[in-house]
Parts: sequence; structure tokens; C-alpha cells
Amino acid sequence: MEVDDRISYLEQRLQLQEDEIQVLKAALADVLRRLSTCEENGLSLQRKGPTKVCQLLKGLPSKPILSNGIIPQKRSGGYSTSPSSPKREPAHGWLPPHKPCSYAEDGYVKMFLRGRPVPMHVPHALVATYSLDTKLELPPKKLKLDWVYGYRGRDCRANLFLLPTGEIVYFVAAVAVLYSVEEQRQRHYLGHNDDIKCLAVHPDMVTMATGQVAGTSKDGKPLLPHVRIWDSVSLNTLHVLGLGAFDRAVSCLGFSKSNGGGLLCAVDDSNEHVLSVWDWQKEQKIADVKCSNESVLAATFHPTEPALLVTCGKSHIYFWTLDKGSLSKRQGIFEKHEKPKYVLCVAFTENGDVVTGDSGGNLYIWGKGGNRISQAVPGAHEGGIFGLCVLHNGTIVSGGGKDHRIVLWGRDYQKLQENKVPESFGPVRTITEGKGDTLFVGTTRNSVLQGSLATGFSLLVQGHTEELWGLATHPSLDQFLTCGQDRQVHLWSVATHRPLWSKAIEDAARSAGFHPSGLVLAVGTVTGRWLVLDTETRDLVTIHTDGSEPISVVSFSPGRRCRGAELAGSDSAVLLLALTGGRAVLWPYFRKGRIMGHLMSPWDPATCRQILSADAVRNLEWATTSCVLGFWVFGIWPENADGTDINAVCRSHNGKLLVSADDFGKVHLFSYPCCQPRAPSYAAGGHSSHVTNVAFLPDDSLLLSTGGTDTSILQWRLV
Repeated sequence: MEVDDRISYLEQRLQLQEDEIQVLKAALADVLRRLSTCEENGLSLQRKGPTKVCQLLKGLPSKPILSNGIIPQKRSGGYSTSPSSPKREPAHGWLPPHKPCSYAEDGYVKMFLRGRPVPMHVPHALVATYSLDTKLELPPKKLKLDWVYGYRGRDCRANLFLLPTGEIVYFVAAVAVLYSVEEQRQRHYLGHNDDIKCLAVHPDMVTMATGQVAGTSKDGKPLLPHVRIWDSVSLNTLHVLGLGAFDRAVSCLGFSKSNGGGLLCAVDDSNEHVLSVWDWQKEQKIADVKCSNESVLAATFHPTEPALLVTCGKSHIYFWTLDKGSLSKRQGIFEKHEKPKYVLCVAFTENGDVVTGDSGGNLYIWGKGGNRISQAVPGAHEGGIFGLCVLHNGTIVSGGGKDHRIVLWGRDYQKLQENKVPESFGPVRTITEGKGDTLFVGTTRNSVLQGSLATGFSLLVQGHTEELWGLATHPSLDQFLTCGQDRQVHLWSVATHRPLWSKAIEDAARSAGFHPSGLVLAVGTVTGRWLVLDTETRDLVTIHTDGSEPISVVSFSPGRRCRGAELAGSDSAVLLLALTGGRAVLWPYFRKGRIMGHLMSPWDPATCRQILSADAVRNLEWATTSCVLGFWVFGIWPENADGTDINAVCRSHNGKLLVSADDFGKVHLFSYPCCQPRAPSYAAGGHSSHVTNVAFLPDDSLLLSTGGTDTSILQWRLV
């Protein structure tokens, strides 16, 4: 750790030095240009031929517009001057104080990111009145989390439960979701600041425990993994456990059951996978021990033995005894039975026997209080058994991974009934009992299903399974589209909170955009391929490949009678397309041109040439605001930003609000325009780490945001 800390410190020092060098270069360039201006105006000594300053300037970048002759004072994340800053230059080469300044020609604000100046030109109408000292007001609206799309089943277990309120509780990203299926209503616990990894329900069926991973704050400080105890009725946090006690993440949790639920066991994600027991009401740790050098997948208290715990995982099942502040273990003995590579799940029967499902598809029953197998059902499933649930009538339900089967077993472990989960939703991850014969099933493809063994299972919650970047809202309907690394394209209905349709594509997707008519939509992929789909039939209209770089933006020209589209790739190229025809299925697309250069630069689509004059575009009114750098939005950037902290920005359709997505799990709501340094905002949390995209619905009543690796979609109501 000392070596790692030293390396990290040296890397930070090196970065600071590089930033300082950039600032010095920028300052030197400004000084030399000012001297050159003085010489050209005849305010310095007259010389014949090129001066030394002119010779030096030949090696500098192309001459930018000067920020009214004021030297930049701030580096990384700072701002220099505004056109309203008074010029107080003496008569030795600068404009005299009484001479009017030509703000209409050269007024601009300069912001520095990583030591590099980013000039943003002030529109002519604001030049005379604009000041950096003006204070912006907070936006008139706030963000309230309205709905969460998705579920984390790909790498988490035993995280779906039914509460007495009729709500199912589960989690995705940094949100614990309480979903009333009958009322189609969600409530959300938002106490965590990074990914939730595990969930446990107290025997009172009201108190919840959730554990999270380690993270990093906006200021670069570590966010420590910990456990939060909270009330599922009031959604208030009751206790916070283990700040500084866990390493990497809290991966397993379990309340005791036979002593009023006064104890909580937890396993972290360190190399030793430390098992700890807590008196959670006193927030005190009672005991801890190194559990295993291999992964631990479950940890739980025995329902009738208050001092007995069971953990299982790779190549092991351990039976732990808690005695006077210490934990001692007995290893499960498989004897003549096949020892599995993984013991994947554990449950308890009415009489206290322990039932395990493993990667070999076997059900093993361990007699109460013992560590030997008393009964076995070999080959109960083809492939691993990921979930077990003991029903109220004493029967057991098991869920398979490879075979997608859900099987009901009698008390004598004879098969009674079975059904299959549709393969498109993925293998079974966890099972919980609902009302009557209803079962809720969480899958490894981040979906939650509802149904029964008699009738089959239907979709309740849909989610993406890999990194998510593509987001586009329909131009006139309450619908939106998402696409990501999982090669899935979903068109969602805001009314039902479920996909109207889903389509698998060949490549991982990166971006999306609707045609203004809403008849078709375009999807850009990470391979440089882009495709157009019919929004009603989901049919493929066309597909093209242009380059091999990811297409980070795909957008149609505004207006229902538009005849063009743009594709922006990470190779700093923009491909201009033209389209003709009146019906989606008839629209042919052909390349109109390709422009290479800075994606912030203005371009003429008719000629595919860059517009070099700032005056030609500084007063334009843009149809959308989605560029993270510019005069109207630069207030979204925090102090000391490095230029990559904000991933997306979007202006509301009524032009009054601006929202940004950052790298720290936050969605920020600003007033628009946002052209003052460090503008005030309302920040809303729920995502973990990178928030990748944001978009308003057509009527601005709702906002959508996507998480990157947390794969979630959060729907926010503006209140």
C-alpha cells in the first residue's frame, strides 16, 4: 500500500506540473500576442522587417480572439474575464481608459480545463450588460425520483423479497426500490451514495439492511463501503454500520431470526472475505473472522439456532458457531457425494435442515445442527441451481441457471411441478413467494418476472445488462429509447414502465436519435455501424458502416420536413447524410459529406466546411443544447474540473431548465441560460459513478437519465 500511495502521489504531482506548464504556455502566448499588437499599432519602437515577437508567434497556435487584454488568473476549471470587465490600460500600448471598448467584436469568456483555454463568445445582445459577477438563481423546479427501470441480478443474489405491504423490494444502482405491483407505484430509499450489493429483511418485515460498494466522491475522497439499516415504511435511515470496517464492498447480509433479529451478519469483498457479526441497534461489532480466500455467495443465520450461521461459496460450505465474541467453523463434509465447484445458494426447511443448491445441479440436505449430508437429489437441474425458496406450506422451489427451469419439490424432495422461464429473460437468479401460488423471479439478465408454475411467467421489470449510454426521447409521445453494450434496443412506454418492443442488434450500441416525425429512429454502434429502425414495426430500414470508431452521437436535423441527419464519432469526424422520400420504408440515405475536426466547431452542412468566423455563429439560436461546452452552459462546470467530469447536458423544450449528467452519480438541474461560473443547482442522486445521458420528455414533465455500469434508467418528475 505504501508503494501504491507513493506512485499515486507522484502521478498527481506529474499531472499538476503538466497543468502548470500548460498555463505558462497559454500566458506566454497571450503576452507575445499583446506585444505583437502593440508593435503593429505603432505604440512600440518602430522596426523594419519582422520583429522578434512576430518570429516567436510563428511557432504558436493560430491566433485566438483576445479576452479584452486581461491575463487569465485561474487554471483548471477556472474562468478568466468577461466582456464587461473594465479596461484600465495605461497609454503605453493599451487602449486608454476613456476610449470605448469594442466589446461587440472581441467579447468572450475564457474557461480553463486542464490548463487549456476554452473561449466562449458572448452574443452581441449581451455584450454590453454581461458580467461574471451576476448571481444566477436556483431553478424553479426540483427533481423527484418517479420511477426506476431495472434490477440488479447479473451479479447479486437473494435480493428480491415480498413485504406485508404488498410491495416487492429489490435494488439497482444506488436505489432500493419498493414496488407495489397492484398499485403500479414505486417508493425509493436513497440513502446510499454508490452501488448497493446486498439486501436483507428483518424478521419484523419492516426493517431493511442494504450494503454498498466503495466509491470515490466528487472531491476525490473515498466513499467507504458500509451497511445502512432503514425503515421500509418511513424510508428513514436508522443506523449506519461499518464505516472503515469493510473492504471493497459488503457482499452478503443476514439478520438473525430466533432472538428477535438483534444481530446482523455481513461478509465483505476483501481477499479474506471477512465475516462479521453486529449488534446493529448499538452499531457495535461483536465478532469477526476471515471466512475464505475464495468468493462467498451467501451468509445467513439459522432460523431456530441463534448462535449458528451458514456461509457458502466457491468450494465450500461452512457452519459457524458464535460463542462469547468469537466465531468457530465446521466445514461441510461431502463424503461420497460429488463436491461441487460452487455452493450457490442456501435455504432452511421447517424442521431446521439446511438445503443447498450447487453448480453441479445437485440439491443437498444437511441435517439440523450437523455438517454432513443427510439426503441428496443429484442432477435436480442441468447446470447450476441459483435460487431456493421454502414456501409457507413446506414445499421447496428451486431455480436453474442453464436450464431456466423452476421446479417445485415436495417435503420428501420428490418433484411435483415445473415450468420454464423464457430464455430471453435469462437464467433464474432468485425466487420469492407471493400471494397464493404467485412467485416473483429475478433473473441474471436483470429482469423481474411474475407468475406461477401453473400459468407461466411474464415480465414485470425489464433492465439492461451491460453498460448503458444510448438514450433518446420521442419527439411527441411519452416514449423513449435506450440502447447499450448488451446489444439490446428497448422502446419504452412511460405509462406502463415497460418496453413497447425490444430488438437485439449485432453490435453494441452507443447512441440513438428519433426523426422529428417519430416514424424512424437511428442507432449508432461502437463499431462505426449505424442503423435505422421503424418505430412501429421495429423493422430495419437501413444499415451502413462509416469508419470503425464508436458513433457517440446520432441526430436528425430539426423540423418535421427535415432532410438530413448527422453522425458524430469519437474519431472527431461528423458524417452528414441526406434522405429523401415520404415514408419510413422508402427513405434512402446517402452520404452528403464528411467533416473532420473539433466537434464543438460550427460547420456549414451545405458545403461541409468549418465556419471560422465567430461572428457568424455567436448569435445563432440552436434547436437543442446538448454540447457540454459553450457560453450558454459553461456554468455547469465545477471548480477544478478536468473536462471529462460531465458526460451529457440537455436543455428543456421550454428553454427554462438545463440538466447535466456527471461522473459522480449525480443529475444536476440548473436554470437556463447557465452562463455564470459555478451556477447553483439542485443535485439528485440514485445512480452510481458515471451518469451517461439525460433527456426531457416532449412536455418537460419528466426527465430520463441513464447510468453507465449500473445499467439503470431513472425517471425524474419535475416538481
